[in-house]
Amino acid sequence: MFKPFRNFGHCFSNYVVFILLTCTLLSLGACKKALHEGADADWAHYLGHPTSNQYSNLDQINTSNVQQLEVAWTFDTGDSAMYQTNNLIIDGRLYTATPHSRVMALNAGTGELLWTFDPRDVHDASDGDQRGVMYWQDGDQGRILTMKGPWLYSLNATTGQLVTTFGDQGYIHMGDGMDVPGRPSVTLNTPGQIFGNMFIIGANVNENVPGAVRAFDLQTGERQWIFHTLPRPGEFGADTWPEGYLDKTGGASDWSGMALDSARGLIYLTTETAGPDFYGGRRYGENLFANSLIALDANTGQRLWHRQLVHHDLWDLDIPTPPNLLTVVHEGKKVDVVAVGTKMGLLFVFNRVTGEPLWPIEERPIEPSRIEGVQAWPTQPFPTKPPPLMRQRYTDADYSTISPKAEQLTKDVFGRSGNYGGYPPPSLEQIIMFPGYDGGMEWGGAASDPDGILYVNVNEMPWFYQLIPTRQPDGSPFPYGERLYRAQCATCHGIDRKGDPAGGFPALDNVVGRLDREIVEHFIVNGGGRMPAFDHMSENRRQAIIDFLFGLEEPNNVVANDDGDTPPYVFRGFQRFLDDEGYPAIKPPWGTLNAVDLNSGTIKWKVPLGEFEELTERGIPITGTENYGGPVVTAGGLIFIGATADGKIRAFDKSTGEMLWQHELPFDGNSTPSTYSVDGKQYVVISAGNAKLKPVHGGMLVAFSLP
Repeated sequence: MFKPFRNFGHCFSNYVVFILLTCTLLSLGACKKALHEGADADWAHYLGHPTSNQYSNLDQINTSNVQQLEVAWTFDTGDSAMYQTNNLIIDGRLYTATPHSRVMALNAGTGELLWTFDPRDVHDASDGDQRGVMYWQDGDQGRILTMKGPWLYSLNATTGQLVTTFGDQGYIHMGDGMDVPGRPSVTLNTPGQIFGNMFIIGANVNENVPGAVRAFDLQTGERQWIFHTLPRPGEFGADTWPEGYLDKTGGASDWSGMALDSARGLIYLTTETAGPDFYGGRRYGENLFANSLIALDANTGQRLWHRQLVHHDLWDLDIPTPPNLLTVVHEGKKVDVVAVGTKMGLLFVFNRVTGEPLWPIEERPIEPSRIEGVQAWPTQPFPTKPPPLMRQRYTDADYSTISPKAEQLTKDVFGRSGNYGGYPPPSLEQIIMFPGYDGGMEWGGAASDPDGILYVNVNEMPWFYQLIPTRQPDGSPFPYGERLYRAQCATCHGIDRKGDPAGGFPALDNVVGRLDREIVEHFIVNGGGRMPAFDHMSENRRQAIIDFLFGLEEPNNVVANDDGDTPPYVFRGFQRFLDDEGYPAIKPPWGTLNAVDLNSGTIKWKVPLGEFEELTERGIPITGTENYGGPVVTAGGLIFIGATADGKIRAFDKSTGEMLWQHELPFDGNSTPSTYSVDGKQYVVISAGNAKLKPVHGGMLVAFSLP
């Protein structure tokens, strides 16, 4: 039967002809399945595949014709906020979660809107970052799983209507079944994985809620199993915590995503730090399973192995990327591996089954704490291969080269602050934090191809690190509301309340005349954007913080309202180290795209990612920019990536790193693109909305194809 088509090669259109002609021997359903699987037409999973490999077999767009790419269609969601969605495309339909967590289905070939589901029609829930949805084929019916606030919804993929047999009339509250008292506000910004008749998800939790990974029945919404990422007394890992730890901490949850080895029934997850992020005096110990890569039996949730990549985290060094599953040739043998990157630009690679590292990992000493009562773990793990993908310390060779003024400024600040790498000693003095809080690697993830090459974008942004006391210099407490603000809010919004708007943390020094008390209280209780819900906070505490923000707190309000929960030290707030023009205060590059050969553990190539055209016009070599969102690699020899602060999407030659094509987007594309094929035509689509680095947000989809 195959002989007449032997000379057709791999041409996609001829393959379609072959499939259609043989449909006389197949049922319609089997024909459709053969066409889509053979052509790899869909992008049916978050990041392209359960392995999170961000890879596509499509090659219609390739290195020889990518320069001809043009806009095929655009679609404005009508929303304006962070738009980080990696879109799914199944059977010619594109499914997106908009900046306000509405779900929309579009014709993937034309961008025509087919239906919209708005969770606000069901629940009054606050927005949060959402990076995509999950898809499940339930017999002849497709299902979409999506989140908003603490609610998870199951939708009919054809109509967008709730599947009322799921949970309570189509939805479940994710705070249920966490094995903690009450019903905490649990959210989800990264889609989970579908395995058999279950969906497996992590969670975003507040710092006082212990994290967990759970599996739920896809038909009913009932919990099937739970793994406590913050172990309970008597469970493995509990001895890495001090006595009474569950009364003092939470977190250690999985928010950055998972990878699934479907054949083996293994699921891999990465976790964040335990709470509170920057003060560890009440949680001394290694703190398992915070900052770890964990392999679980996907059927039962049983831990098979784990590797902690940061011990006793005092620096908000969450493992920011989903694991990446691929196959390499190591010491002459094929090995299935799991690779994961860190905010420090380190890349750890393990045997997927045994958890053994491919190359030795060294425990190296770090600087001891400079604050009495705060202990830093004496060593941290460093892989011996591959080499770090970014500089590991700010030195006198890293003063800015943008201008003489910037060079002098960075020299002066370095002289006062110094740098101790990614693990600065806890101190009451300002220290340069480099590598910084946002990477290194970040939530966009890495792409990998069948040759064992991993492609990942990296930031090289310096920040400041400093702890400050929650009592005044004479030892007396601050007024109650200010003390609570320092303990609960300053990490994100800053001691000076200036916030970090570029990072999604608004300023709070100007709430008077801009907001009213009811709105502020609503955000404290329900959360929104990057802010979790503080629904556990007492009314008394909420009102004290609001009084402080509105300048209504009495200076002598130092009552014994302090119940002992306020830590003695808190983080002063996220603050980038910038020069006088607002550029990163370090010698470029500031953002790079990297190809790493995991067969040999070597860096194949590294190029700047992103450009400030005004600096290029001044004769400065391309610097790269801070970048958020990941790459996609294709069989056409291409890497597609947005991510940059210059609002462009680019295509690179995966063999050399040469940039072959770029196109301006209406907003920064701080998301991972998707690529798919409809009616024989390959498309690349990206969500654009200025998710991180611009004050004006949007919410547009832009799809590209060949003429």
